[in-house]
Amino acid sequence: MIEIKNLSKSFDKNKYVLENLNCKIDDAHIYGLVGANGAGKSTLLRLINSIYQANKGEILIDGENVYDNIKLKEDMVFILDDLFFYPSYSLMDMANYYEALYPKFDINYVIEIANKLKLELNARISSFSKGMRRQCALICALATNAKYMFFDETYDGLDPVMRKFFKSLLVNMMEKNGTTIIMTSHNLRELEDICDNLGLLYKGNILFESDIDSLKTDMYKVQISLKEDFNKNTFKGLKVLSYKKLGSIATLIIDDTKKDSKEYLKSLNPIVLDFLPLTLEEVFIYQMEALGYEFDEVI
Repeated sequence: MIEIKNLSKSFDKNKYVLENLNCKIDDAHIYGLVGANGAGKSTLLRLINSIYQANKGEILIDGENVYDNIKLKEDMVFILDDLFFYPSYSLMDMANYYEALYPKFDINYVIEIANKLKLELNARISSFSKGMRRQCALICALATNAKYMFFDETYDGLDPVMRKFFKSLLVNMMEKNGTTIIMTSHNLRELEDICDNLGLLYKGNILFESDIDSLKTDMYKVQISLKEDFNKNTFKGLKVLSYKKLGSIATLIIDDTKKDSKEYLKSLNPIVLDFLPLTLEEVFIYQMEALGYEFDEVI
């Protein structure tokens, strides 16, 4: 388990990038960290991986403080957004480098996946496209068989086919080894079909987090029309997050945690009733509105 307690980090005395951040991430989960550029996502991953030292607070993995913990580092791998490779290195050179650092590194896995993707093992990585360089980094990370894997802007540079391929590899790794995977993105759609949990980072703190299944199954869009005139107070028996009426039809966004909203709405004898699931992006839009924020300023 990863535990982050009252974590703060500043790069100058007057401004904190992260401030009193608290978070728990369970083992064998894929956790997505979403937020606008500058929200602190990269800083948080760098703190967890001891690239930066926190001003305040602590980060524990399996109950141990992570900072400069050499033993823990053998079970952690981090792929940064800004990829770095030694100029003359090939993918095989990188694999050999990783093998010297990680006891469970599987060089045959690198060869297998590289052959599937038709990546030249002995060609200089500097000659590869941006997407191919990202593939090399992801392959080497997965081959470490580390218990904790961290990816900053995981799919940057990958086309849709490659994104789908690497998503399947990440899921297989988590299911096979009980790996905990933390990935960041400023794009919700990149994370919604792979993550178990999502955290929204905003102005240095986790503004909102939840497991994706609950988010998607508890919130609905309702379109309804009644015989009699009605307004928002007509639906006071529901947890209404948003209400808009155009002509005779109202659109409601409701939290249906108790799973009794549809029966309540039917009891009003509606002329029209549509009960629709929301996309993850819609869920976040209305959750932000309920918290008093504009979605566009947060993501």
